[in-house]
Amino acid sequence: MKSLFIVLEGIDKAGKSTQAELLKNYFIAHQQQAVISSEPTNGPIGRLIREAMQSKIIAIKQKECFDEQMAYLFAADRHYHLYNDVDGVYKLINEDDSHVIATRYYFSSLAYNCNTQDELNFVAGLNQRFPHPDVVFYLDIPLEIALYRLTNSSVKEVYETEEKLRKVRQNYESLFETYDGKILKIDGNQSIKTIHKQILNYIEKMLVCDQF
Repeated sequence: MKSLFIVLEGIDKAGKSTQAELLKNYFIAHQQQAVISSEPTNGPIGRLIREAMQSKIIAIKQKECFDEQMAYLFAADRHYHLYNDVDGVYKLINEDDSHVIATRYYFSSLAYNCNTQDELNFVAGLNQRFPHPDVVFYLDIPLEIALYRLTNSSVKEVYETEEKLRKVRQNYESLFETYDGKILKIDGNQSIKTIHKQILNYIEKMLVCDQF
């Protein structure tokens, strides 16, 4: 059976990490290798991104320039994520026969680093050579739920504001309306168990139909 590259997307606190962990455990329980490989990575560029997102390093203060700077960094980190020889996505899939579950991929750059059509064209150009995953699960939650969950977060990041997340959610909606890969949009306000079941049902149908 072909190993899958699975991506979970959604605004902050949509439940991506929870569902990634449940899915990994499901595969392992069925004697299949699976790893969670998220963005930003733990590589050198990924660590720089995390510091910038938490305002621990000096970054460009103008919002538009900051988004452009982050788009460059995310694209570089994404290349490392896919192709590095230690734990890159395609090394894990092709050599280790592991399913790879990623929380965030290039869709996040298109959602978070774009405010205008020109910026969207720019970020899309940076990411145009990255391949589609086998499937995307988009967890959609109301903005109010995300903001409520963020009040209990111990680490505050620069994008975790009402204004930013509202724009990000709009960008996701526009992006996935025209996306031509395999995607399942899920109401992220449902129970954890219900969401997990919907993800499993979709994956099992993919495997049975051999449509990936």
